[in-house]
Amino acid sequence: MSLRRTLAILRKEFHHIARDPRLLFLVTFSPAFLLLTFSYVFAMDLGQVTMAVLNQDRGRLSRDYLAALTADGDVRLVQEVASYEEADQLLVAGQVDVVLVIPPGFEEDALGGHGAQVQLLVDGSDTNIARQTIGEFSARTSVFAAKLPTPGITMRPFVEPVTRVLYNPGLKSLISMVPGLMAVVLIMPALALTLALTREKEVGTFETLITTPVRGTEYLIGKLTAYITAGLVSAAIALLVALLWFHVPFRGRLAELFLLTIVYYGASMGLSLVLASFIKNQQTAMFVMLLVSFVPSFFISGLVIPIDKTSLGSAAMSYSLPTTHFIAITRGIFLKGARLSHLWMPAIALGGMGSIALALSVLLFKKRVD
Repeated sequence: MSLRRTLAILRKEFHHIARDPRLLFLVTFSPAFLLLTFSYVFAMDLGQVTMAVLNQDRGRLSRDYLAALTADGDVRLVQEVASYEEADQLLVAGQVDVVLVIPPGFEEDALGGHGAQVQLLVDGSDTNIARQTIGEFSARTSVFAAKLPTPGITMRPFVEPVTRVLYNPGLKSLISMVPGLMAVVLIMPALALTLALTREKEVGTFETLITTPVRGTEYLIGKLTAYITAGLVSAAIALLVALLWFHVPFRGRLAELFLLTIVYYGASMGLSLVLASFIKNQQTAMFVMLLVSFVPSFFISGLVIPIDKTSLGSAAMSYSLPTTHFIAITRGIFLKGARLSHLWMPAIALGGMGSIALALSVLLFKKRVD
């Protein structure tokens, strides 16, 4: 065995890895990326719950109760509302996870030993968050009630939360999962676009394009339009499966769903155009799209596990995915009957992503063979 020859091979391989960005990413950065992504599979904590309150009592005990619920920051009071209608608007728009209703006479009933009831209005469109939220509020309420002064030997004060689950009263996982999964499976047209772009480089048809007067912008917009159109057909088929096979309720407007699906395709396919600028073969394209888009969409988009809003890094990762915003849209339209006025935040996020990605792809497009 020659040490000199071994070192020569060693140097050659280091040069090979360093000069190939895809290989460099695969052997150095991809394990860390996968660790960040897959760790969320086992992190089943609820995270931060956003709450609104309809306080019809306004007594000191009701304020103490709210302070006890929000003391550690895991439950965050974001707004006080004056009516059930206002509470419903916040839940439909996805701005809060739960609305707490404190009835008149809360303090008198609780301290009088007769017991007081509060009402929880829970967003059931995400069953995982809903179940954990109900359990969390019940536990915190029990701890608070146990610290109340006892008016008599046989009279133990208590506060009982009465839960009303909205949009998915039975908390059926399938009803919540199917609309969310639509956002994930509709990544497939974007993957097909990436494969089509890299296939032209791989088989040599891209060389023919160089001899034509077609501009890069025209080429990219033509590709994008064709795949968005085909993607709408796949979205329609997926919608029929959700409605006819899984019997998921559809309470929104069909036109608004397809309009926002186009916006979602603009964002996801815009990412495909950018990635295709750096990729030369279909095998690598498949791997990169699965790694960057498809796999994270299962685990950090809020589909299965609640988004951790307490950590800036994890929240940034989640909201950088187009899927995260489209899951909020599909669940909102399907289960809540949400309108565009309720979904403007995820719609703007997707529109911004698509515009930036398209602009980048135009700048990166090279009408030549490297």
